[in-house]
Amino acid sequence: MSRLKRYTVIGILFVILAGTLSHFLYEWSGNHAVVGLFTPVSESVWEHMKLLFFPMLLYSLFLISRLRREFPCLLSSLWAGLLAGTLAIPVLYYGYTWILGRDVFLLDLATFILSVVFAFWISFRFALSCKGKPFGILPGGLVCVLLVCFLWFTYHPPGARLFADPSARAAGLFMR
Repeated sequence: MSRLKRYTVIGILFVILAGTLSHFLYEWSGNHAVVGLFTPVSESVWEHMKLLFFPMLLYSLFLISRLRREFPCLLSSLWAGLLAGTLAIPVLYYGYTWILGRDVFLLDLATFILSVVFAFWISFRFALSCKGKPFGILPGGLVCVLLVCFLWFTYHPPGARLFADPSARAAGLFMR
């Protein structure tokens, strides 16, 4: 197995495990404000996007330090995968809830796992093919924008559906 493939499989497992643990970290920390910047502070879809974003960002920084010389397109490939996987979470969630008319816990888990696998698949394919190279620093810039949005919207969420707790919507507490 190639080094990139091995690190990709390890990354998938790391992000799934770290993301799952980070789901509970805010509560375990006693709702510490700094912990909340990097972990979900509510059950909103936006906050659950952090489950993939921050563990994969951390793993990407590690991976870049290990393999950047061997794979010259790794940086932009990881950023593209990180963006694709993070954005896959709301797409899959709203897609299946639109079809079913409700959310299902097991499908929420599947959404997270599929998004992680998708993120690393994109990264792996782009790192091998250098398809992301023509885009230059664009993916990295978008990752930085998303990072700032995560930090800001944690404690200053807009009134959009993406930022609302689905259980509050179900209870009629969310204004449309």
